[in-house]
Amino acid sequence: MSLPGPANSRPSSPRLLAVADLHVRHDENQRIVATIAPGHPGDWLIVAGDVDERVESVIATLRELRSRFAEVIWVPGNHELWSRAKNAHAEDVEALRGVARYDELVRRCRAIGVRTPEDAFPVWAGPGGPVTVAPLFLLYDYSFHPPGTHTAADGLAAAYDAGVVCTDEYLLHPDPYPSREAWCADRVAESARRLDAVDPALPTVLVNHWPLTRTPCDPLWYPEFALWCGTTATADWHVRYRARVVVHGHLHIPRTIHEDGVPFVEASLGYPREWRRHSERLGVHFPDLLPRVVLPGPHDLDHN
Repeated sequence: MSLPGPANSRPSSPRLLAVADLHVRHDENQRIVATIAPGHPGDWLIVAGDVDERVESVIATLRELRSRFAEVIWVPGNHELWSRAKNAHAEDVEALRGVARYDELVRRCRAIGVRTPEDAFPVWAGPGGPVTVAPLFLLYDYSFHPPGTHTAADGLAAAYDAGVVCTDEYLLHPDPYPSREAWCADRVAESARRLDAVDPALPTVLVNHWPLTRTPCDPLWYPEFALWCGTTATADWHVRYRARVVVHGHLHIPRTIHEDGVPFVEASLGYPREWRRHSERLGVHFPDLLPRVVLPGPHDLDHN
């Protein structure tokens, strides 16, 4: 098995790096974040969602990373969008739901110099560039059906029967949209509009918390969970938008696969029990392999 060297080694030129699913609510993960540092003063860092469930903690973590890296680019995951439904005061930021919560995260990111899906797409001009780095927020619409089902309703019924139900069903509110599917459709349409306007002479790095295609979901231990992992509306985006690399998280299955010749890099850390298992499998301390190098390659972290 071929493994990449630690991204915080001392390279001679800047790199575009990525992490995801830091889940800093866990003390062990918080300590790992404290070690994530650039190897070159020009390194950029992509943070592909699921930093934490608490707004203040998300921003504190991103501020810490922004103090070290030349640029930090963040996209939200489902955990950032979770809202407390009980025992929250109206003025409590943790009570914000749906679009209002996302907008507050964007506002606070901008205040600390972190780029978001609502900002102009930056161009990475370092090694492997120039490429347009496109942070996206696309959500999911239950179109990744579990095996043996063919509609969202059938898939959800199978998931509930199996006892595999994402916490999003209780904590990720789509307000003011009538459903998560409707919010997803709007995000997909707006993101496509913006990507259509990107300089066609430049390739892209597409960044989204949820995978853009269903293929990365194939190894899921519980296949019903795919329902909460993306939308078939983006199945061709890696080709349509000239992706040199696609970066995502969410699955906690850190690896690189290729679709139509395009590397799909999952950059997740995951929960402590998961990264300890990866460490045992790989024979290294898995967090030392993060952040992942996006550009210039290689993209060679395998998962079996």
